[in-house]
Amino acid sequence: MTTDRIISRLEDGVGYLTFNNPDRHNAMSLEMWRDGEIAIREFCDADVRVIVLTGAGEKAFVAGADISKFGDERASKAASEEYAAAVKDFQDTLTHAPMPTIAKIGGYAIGGGLAIALCCDIRIASDDSRFAVPAAKLGLGYAASGIERLMQIVGPSFAMEIFYTARQFDAGEALTMGLINRVLPRAELDSYCDDYVGRIAGNAPLTIRAVKTAVQENLKAPADRDVALCAEQVAACFASQDFIEGRTAFMEKRKPAFTGK
Repeated sequence: MTTDRIISRLEDGVGYLTFNNPDRHNAMSLEMWRDGEIAIREFCDADVRVIVLTGAGEKAFVAGADISKFGDERASKAASEEYAAAVKDFQDTLTHAPMPTIAKIGGYAIGGGLAIALCCDIRIASDDSRFAVPAAKLGLGYAASGIERLMQIVGPSFAMEIFYTARQFDAGEALTMGLINRVLPRAELDSYCDDYVGRIAGNAPLTIRAVKTAVQENLKAPADRDVALCAEQVAACFASQDFIEGRTAFMEKRKPAFTGK
């Protein structure tokens, strides 16, 4: 799925999705939410080991929703509900992607842009990146599911601070909060992420999938956890060709060639 505003490509087992609206700091329109969700689903259906999301240009990852489109896209209750459904579909598909997902953030990650990053497993940012959720400055209501994601990552107190103040903060603060995993000088962001993603893509896909499932299940209430699924995926690792390959490569002191089987 590649359009004017959503660019996707597959390279060496990595799916890259670029939000391509640089004139508006990659702000999201209804069409971008829909096309982005399709692109992620296509990655999930393909032989993809890692998904990387990034923004076009040098100024932004995603600077929220494209407010200039609200007159058309949120002009009525029905239109607003349609928009909200598209956002939810995108976020749910990204959150539940079975492979690792990484947000490569260069510049602004504001509002809906930060929400996209929060749906990813890992967030890596340039040192000139800026973050905010300005809902309280716009009078917007914010979905409980989005607040829950932020709470899970930074805790209740920082989550409330981010929403209450609605202020922008830099990558250093974001790192201190635990909002992002790594901060790099802008000039090093691409090369660092390429190496980082390559390391993950070279590891055993079944092991990584089992770990991601276990993390997601453990975030649920104990009564809601699919313990059987977790056990099934662990057993699949031990029954896999990759387990044999990993042991053999270790004994032969070479890099394993995992196939995901």
